Amino acid sequence: MPDTLIRRGLTGLKRAAGEGVHRAWDLAVELGAIGPDTRRGKRFGRFGRNSVICFPPNTLFNEQYIHIGEGTLFGPQITLSAGMIPGQRMVTDPVISVGDRCLLGKGSGIVGHLEIRIGDDVWTGHHVYITDQNHGYDDLDLPISMQVMPERPVSIGDGSWLGHGTVVLPGARIGRHVVIGANSVVTGEIPDNSVAAGVPARVIRQL
Repeated sequence: MPDTLIRRGLTGLKRAAGEGVHRAWDLAVELGAIGPDTRRGKRFGRFGRNSVICFPPNTLFNEQYIHIGEGTLFGPQITLSAGMIPGQRMVTDPVISVGDRCLLGKGSGIVGHLEIRIGDDVWTGHHVYITDQNHGYDDLDLPISMQVMPERPVSIGDGSWLGHGTVVLPGARIGRHVVIGANSVVTGEIPDNSVAAGVPARVIRQL
């Protein structure tokens, strides 16, 4: 009988502790969110009304070169970076611009060095990666990690949707009202009003 009471007591304590953990996490998520009026939000070149970066973010640096429109939501574990290292002076401003009413999925990353432009009403699935620079590999005497290719601007048109795991590489130009299938790799131009998928992404349907 005493053992039963002890087990019940321990079970009750675990439940209470678990509930406390969840409440604490919910509070952290609420308080840790970054908005236009937060200290972290004021570092951005522009941070529109009713926009939010959910907690916890992954990597944020050189925010002064990043412009965010109004009503845009970035999911947790987001990466937003201009340049390679914090404090780097960029040659363009903004380097990254995200329009109004966008939704960037959990675990996604936007890493810009020259120009990444995302229009209004662009939504993505989770774990999407967008960059305007890549690594080179032609010099066989230099590690690939130390080689870079020239930056090429990237643009994503209004009202487009990028499926889970999409990768958008330097020079990609995605038009308006475009659907990119999950796990696709976009390297070139995708015209307006189309569906594209694959590696590399090809138009499979014109709307």
